[in-house]
Amino acid sequence: MSEEEKTKIQGEEKTGEKPGMEKKVDIKKLLSIIPPASELRKREKKLREKRIRIRFDEGLGEGAAKVPKDLAEMLGIKEGDRIEIVIAGRKKFIFTASIIDETGSNLVYVYPEELREKGVADNSIATLRKHIG
Repeated sequence: MSEEEKTKIQGEEKTGEKPGMEKKVDIKKLLSIIPPASELRKREKKLREKRIRIRFDEGLGEGAAKVPKDLAEMLGIKEGDRIEIVIAGRKKFIFTASIIDETGSNLVYVYPEELREKGVADNSIATLRKHIG
C-alpha cells in the first residue's frame, strides 16, 4: 500500500466515513432555517378606533373635521374620507376629514353647531374611527 492510501484509510477511520458514503447533514442546521409557526401566522394588528378629545373650531365648514397627520395614519384615514365620532357610545356624528400637520396630539377639531344642538361640550372625550359605508 502506498502512503496516500494509508492516510486515506486512516482519515476514514477517524471520521467514521466509508468510501462511497455521503456525509450526513446535521438536522439542527436544516431546522434552523425554517421559521417557527408563530412567525408564519404573525400579522400586525391595525388600529380601528382611538379615544380622542374633540375641540370646537368655528372656522370649519359644516360637516368638516381636522385630524392630526399621525392619528390619521394610525387609523388609515386619508384626506376627504368620512370619519365617525362617537360620544359616550350613544351620540354618533359623521364628518369629512381633512388632515393637518400637527403631530403628537389626540385633538380632533370639528364643526360645533351640530354637536352643541345634541348637548356635546367642547373638549369632550370621544371615539374616532373611519366611517364604513
